[in-house]
Amino acid sequence: MTDVVPKEFDLARLLAERGAERYELHARHLNHQLPRMLRTIGFDKVYERAEGAYFYDAEGNDYLDMLAGFGVMGLGRHHPVVRKALHDVLDASLADLTRFDCQPLPGLLAEKLLTHSPHLDRVFFGNSGTEAVETALKFARRATGRPRILYCAHAFHGLTTGSLSVNGEAGFRDGFAPLLPDTAIALGDLDALERELKKGDVAGFVVEPIQGKGVHASPPGFLPAAQELLRRHKALLIADEVQTGLGRTGDFYAYQHEEGVEPDLLCVAKALSGGYVPVGATLGKDWIFKRVYSSMDRVLVHSASFGSNAQAMAAGLAVLAVMEDEEIVANARRSGDLLRERLTALIGRYELLHDVRGRGLMIGIEFGRPGSLKLRSRWAVLQAARKGLFAQMVVVPLLQKHRILTQVSGDHMEVIKLIPPLTVGEREVDRFVGAFTEVMDDAHSGGGLMWDFGKALIKQAVGNR
Repeated sequence: MTDVVPKEFDLARLLAERGAERYELHARHLNHQLPRMLRTIGFDKVYERAEGAYFYDAEGNDYLDMLAGFGVMGLGRHHPVVRKALHDVLDASLADLTRFDCQPLPGLLAEKLLTHSPHLDRVFFGNSGTEAVETALKFARRATGRPRILYCAHAFHGLTTGSLSVNGEAGFRDGFAPLLPDTAIALGDLDALERELKKGDVAGFVVEPIQGKGVHASPPGFLPAAQELLRRHKALLIADEVQTGLGRTGDFYAYQHEEGVEPDLLCVAKALSGGYVPVGATLGKDWIFKRVYSSMDRVLVHSASFGSNAQAMAAGLAVLAVMEDEEIVANARRSGDLLRERLTALIGRYELLHDVRGRGLMIGIEFGRPGSLKLRSRWAVLQAARKGLFAQMVVVPLLQKHRILTQVSGDHMEVIKLIPPLTVGEREVDRFVGAFTEVMDDAHSGGGLMWDFGKALIKQAVGNR
């Protein structure tokens, strides 16, 4: 047989030859609505590279990232320590995912993660936030022998079927029934929580200490009181820290803002990946894990094909090392406080700006009905077409004119959520507040390109009905 020299795979050449087709390829082979949406709002940019809190286009223009991949890029993009760790683990040629041995990296990452997680004992590694939630739901049901999970209205816990069952937004749930028979309560409603617990069939209550949709923190005292009710009724507290965990809110976990809160199960993901390799983790108490893995016959009763892979574990270890060495949590608190204070100071200046809230570098900017007649009439037209259009009108000029990437906090909401990399500092705060001030000045002038764009959004919204 004639020796065949394999054709060399050249990624750089492939991108050079086909990279310009990115939007057409996506429209043809992936989610066809995504490029359509991006073109409608003028977000169909071409970013050539990224570093830290910035993207760069082919002309070298920088774009400030205040979205961080929905929180995935906690350390910014291409942090050198995480990059080196991944190069090192690839070069090590480890015997990974044999399934019948115990590699050191999962144990080392679990050990390190648990040092930041008092009162928790064991870790299951999966591949995403929704998988971390799925794991917690299964573990809670197995540990308690009960079927039902309670969750909060407007919560977001993921989009796979189990986590979708505890997703509090109808827009995500519609068309995917039947889901699991779980029950929603209002965030902060202790009476509703107790009523459901008294029925005796509740395995646990899953809650985001700060809801990502709208950036709503649980009311002061709610989590400790909920924990007491759950313990009294022998149900579990499940903290979903997929977005809020690992420093986002100025503490390592958001639940730590409330004294005495000790979740039975804890879900993390996103920032643990370093922005490179998908990873999710479900942390829990020893007795829960021992109920799930109750015998050698049940050793694989819950597992993940790519869970605990060496690349993900190396990324996670590097992320935690950087967080300690560079004091990332303290920076998130400091920069978040500065950004929130400077934005809050603008509320009296702009009648369309109603609230600034959040913790650390998780901030919600809410717009509302203005007082002046001229602006009020324009606001009414936008609201009649589709709630949330004004927030989108703010997002677009921030990108188009000021090269700052943000996005609305949820569908049909007049809220922008800021979740930048946890490494941002005063320079980025100055740039964002300056740009936001200019956009607000334009919005309150009653004319200009911003309102012209609003007309286009109204036309699009009406056409979609």
